[in-house]
Amino acid sequence: MLSETLTTALTSYAIGPKIRALRLRRKLGLTQLGKHTGLSPALLSKIERGQIFPTLPTLQRVAMVFGVGLEHFFRADTERPLVAVVRKAERVRFPEKPGRASTAFFFESLDYPVSNRKLNGYYVEMESEAHASEPHVHPGAEIVFVLQGEMVINVAGEDHTLRRGDAMYFDCTNSHTYRRNGQSRCSAIVVVTA
Repeated sequence: MLSETLTTALTSYAIGPKIRALRLRRKLGLTQLGKHTGLSPALLSKIERGQIFPTLPTLQRVAMVFGVGLEHFFRADTERPLVAVVRKAERVRFPEKPGRASTAFFFESLDYPVSNRKLNGYYVEMESEAHASEPHVHPGAEIVFVLQGEMVINVAGEDHTLRRGDAMYFDCTNSHTYRRNGQSRCSAIVVVTA
């Protein structure tokens, strides 16, 4: 049981409301967030409502799903220049959709420690030649740069084939999918405006 002093200090950070704001911004339900984090929806609900405070490992699981660092929950913005280094060994690999038997791609956040980002960067690896990602739409714009292999991006029903070194910019408010083309390994850098 936490003392009143510790409870007051932890409550002042508003960790639960910050998690809820991130979840709602991404339009995720508690069950969906639970699948991404491996935490129960009931536990996440108690955290969001301030009934319990998460441990740091639990909070780190949530932070990684939303691409933010732990400091997002504890630190006010400062006047220092924003610099964040993400080491390869620190990145976590996520499937396109959790809980599916097969997935079209895996992604790793390249900028998760940064709070209030103006863009989101990802390293993406395409897994299956025939399996396309689910069609999706979101606000903003996207740029894809193919590092190796061949990728087909379908935007609004039109296929665009990209090979190593090719790049593509498109408006994400149009339905789009990704898939690997051919047998060669395919990877890319994807940058999306926040």
